[in-house]
Amino acid sequence: MNKKLLKSFTLLLILNLSLFAQGTKEAPKQIIQNNIITAPTSYVDSMNREITIPQSVNRVISLGPNLTEIIAALKPEALVGRTDYCTYPEWVEDIPSIGKISSPNIEKIIDLEPDLVVGSTHVKKEVIETLEKAGITTANLYNSTSIEESYQIVLDMGTLLNKSMRAEAIVNEMKNEMNEIETAVSGLNKPKVYYVVGFGQWGEHTAGGDTFIGKMINLAGGENIAEDVSGWTYSLEKLIEADPDIIVISKYFGSYDKFKTTEPYSDLRAVKEGHLYTIDNNKLDRQGIRNAEGTMDLAKIFHPEAFN
Repeated sequence: MNKKLLKSFTLLLILNLSLFAQGTKEAPKQIIQNNIITAPTSYVDSMNREITIPQSVNRVISLGPNLTEIIAALKPEALVGRTDYCTYPEWVEDIPSIGKISSPNIEKIIDLEPDLVVGSTHVKKEVIETLEKAGITTANLYNSTSIEESYQIVLDMGTLLNKSMRAEAIVNEMKNEMNEIETAVSGLNKPKVYYVVGFGQWGEHTAGGDTFIGKMINLAGGENIAEDVSGWTYSLEKLIEADPDIIVISKYFGSYDKFKTTEPYSDLRAVKEGHLYTIDNNKLDRQGIRNAEGTMDLAKIFHPEAFN
C-alpha cells in the first residue's frame, strides 16, 4: 500500500472510530477528496428551502445577471448557461443562453446537464419545482433590503461553489471600499437625491428607503427623497414636490435624453441646472459583487470634491 493511499485509509478509519465512540449507529455518506473526508452539505436558500449541495459543482446555470457576475468572479469555468440579460463580464455572452429569467427554456437547461441551477429575483416558483422534478438541484438567492445582504449573496454563492475563501476575500474588499466612501463623505452636506429606476408610461419607480440601493445612496452621502417609501414604487406628484438637487439615471436605452426632454421631468430643478447624471445602473441594480463600485460612482456624483 503506497503512502498516499495509506494516509487516506487512516483518515477514514479515524473518523469511523470517532463516530463509533460517540455511539453513532449510522455514519453519513462520505468521500475522500485530496485526502480530506467531506460529507454532503445542506443549504437553506432565500425561499427557505433546504437543499443538499452536490459534492462536486462543476457545471452551473445562472438565472440572474447578478449571480452570473458572482459566478464569473468565483468559478468562471463552471458557468455553462445564463439568461439573455446576463451581459457582464463580456465573455459570458459566449456562454449558451437558456432564455428569459422568468420563463427559461427548461429543455435546454436539462440538456446542459448542470450540477446546480441558481436563481434570483424574477425566477418563478414553478420553474424551480419543474427543475427539481427533473432531478436538478436548484437554489434561489435573493434578499433586497440591505448592503449586508449583498455581501451575503456573494458568501452564499461561495458556499454553493466550494469557493468560500475567495468569496470572503471579495466581500472584505467590498467592505473596505464602502468604509473608504463613508469616511470620505462624512460630515459633508447631503444633497437631495432621486434615483430613477423607471419613469413615464409605466409609472415612477425608484429605490425606497428599505431597499439596498436606498442604503447605498445614504452611504454615498446623499439624502434619498424616497426614504419614506417601501419598495420600488413612487409617484410623480412626490417627485415634483421634492424637486431634488440631483437626479441619477441609467446611461442605457437613451434614458438620459428621454427624461431630460419629457415634461414634467424637464421642468425639475436638477434637470434645468445640469444635475441630471448618468450611471452604469447594473453596478447598483444587480445586487452583488459590483455594489461597492456602484456606491463609489454615486459618491463621486454627490461629492466630487471628496475624491479629487
